[in-house]
Amino acid sequence: MDKILDCTLRDGGYYNNWDFSTDVVNSYLEAMAAAKIDFVELGLRNFPKDGFFGAFAYTTEEYLNTLNLPEGPNYGVMVDAKTILTSGLNIKDSIDALFVPADESKIGLVRVAAHFAEVEESADIVKYLKHLGYKVGYNLMQAGGKACDVISSKALMAKEWDALDVLYFADSLGNMGSAEVERIVKALRVHWSGELGIHTHNNMSKGLDNTLTARSAGVTWLDATVTGMGRGAGNTQTECLLAVLDQEDSDYCSQPVYELVIRYFETMQKEFGWGSNLLYFLGAQNEVHPTYIQNLLSNTHFGTDEIVGAIDYLSKLEGTTSYNGEVLKTALAFNSSSKPLSGDTALSQKFEGRELLIVSSGPSLHRYLTSIKDYIDKRKPIVIAVNAIEELPTQYIDYYAISHNSKFLSEHNIYSNLKKPIVLPAHRFSDQELQTVKGNYLDYGISIVEGTFSASLDHCVIPYDLTVPYALAIAINGGADSISLIGFDGFERGDIRQIEMVELFTQIKIKLPNLNLVSLTPTTYPINQGSIYAPNL
Repeated sequence: MDKILDCTLRDGGYYNNWDFSTDVVNSYLEAMAAAKIDFVELGLRNFPKDGFFGAFAYTTEEYLNTLNLPEGPNYGVMVDAKTILTSGLNIKDSIDALFVPADESKIGLVRVAAHFAEVEESADIVKYLKHLGYKVGYNLMQAGGKACDVISSKALMAKEWDALDVLYFADSLGNMGSAEVERIVKALRVHWSGELGIHTHNNMSKGLDNTLTARSAGVTWLDATVTGMGRGAGNTQTECLLAVLDQEDSDYCSQPVYELVIRYFETMQKEFGWGSNLLYFLGAQNEVHPTYIQNLLSNTHFGTDEIVGAIDYLSKLEGTTSYNGEVLKTALAFNSSSKPLSGDTALSQKFEGRELLIVSSGPSLHRYLTSIKDYIDKRKPIVIAVNAIEELPTQYIDYYAISHNSKFLSEHNIYSNLKKPIVLPAHRFSDQELQTVKGNYLDYGISIVEGTFSASLDHCVIPYDLTVPYALAIAINGGADSISLIGFDGFERGDIRQIEMVELFTQIKIKLPNLNLVSLTPTTYPINQGSIYAPNL
């Protein structure tokens, strides 16, 4: 018999730090009860963590006692095996610090989430939780791609505990297909005859299909979240699962969940942005943990092409099926080389007495493209493109500036075919990446120091790891008589990129008050405004 477990407040918390408003929580609980959902996983159990996390990151007994939990669903929490195993306490004391006996609690279910390597150490965790009177589930994370004999051996261990109520497997990377789901179920069934559950992620838009495939294979515990709210691309959507079961005349009632979706969760989804998209698909395809993608998407410094480059970078590393913040920092640095700072003086004073035009890819580039071409034809400025700008033909560009290798990773085919020289900091690129441009580059070094902007003969120091200040430093080092900008429209108010660019131009104005810098297309940055249409007098 099917058992739907809704874990919205637990898995959805990865988007709002488990800090749900009282109105959302109360409406959610009422909807779950009215929909006759079998199990509601309210949140996580954790020891204190650094930083602010909302109530459902801890789901303490004290907090549970403040909630009005409607009758109907069975309520539960999840605890990571790692939380218990790394607490510094023995397993019994660790569990006693987090849990009371089940007859003293409003929850009756505890699910233990564990990586395959933690199964051998989990027996006492499961047995003691069972001793405390809880229904106990065990969730095998990242089951996809594991060998059948490995999966079967873990199931045998779970059987030998003789304390487990339901054994789960999770599509943690969101890259399973129906055949993989069936294979894992079959491998688990070699030794495990008890109830099975599945937790799917929707990175490749297969969450619901995989859940239904597992159901057809005999899996009875089915995880879901409202609108799929959950880590990365999210999960199987509760409302969609109910819609399918409605066609079978089930005992569930879908209407209260539909109303909850429309009233609260669609708005929250627009705000926080969970759900499948191309980038989650690519991450899943390359076995990159979805938290990397989620954090890349939340970093407004980077556009789609740069995130694609970061995914490509991550896919070539070992161990990115598990999330590691330090690895993400490396990916965001887009620097696959550990070479010392380098640079040469080839561009020093090279533009002396000339107008230099820096072109970026803001919307105004497309809008005024014809006039921009006319301007370049008539005025003959030195033109530097910020990264590869395909919209402006290469005949109008003299140099391409690249400050980090994200563009290499996502646009290497473009750069390998460019006939104009590329200015880049060679120390930030691997030898293999430099071979892509076949020696067609000039080395101008770069160092990132917050609050600093300077352009010396062979390298620059800039405050942010962005290509625009790098291109400006190249122009200043080249001794251009004047620097004109095109396509520097700006970002929305409050966007971190807008804030940083405003600070950058403010710094340049203070440090170089005599610099003749003007934007020839509309801009929201604090720089002098000219016009691409102004006559050349």
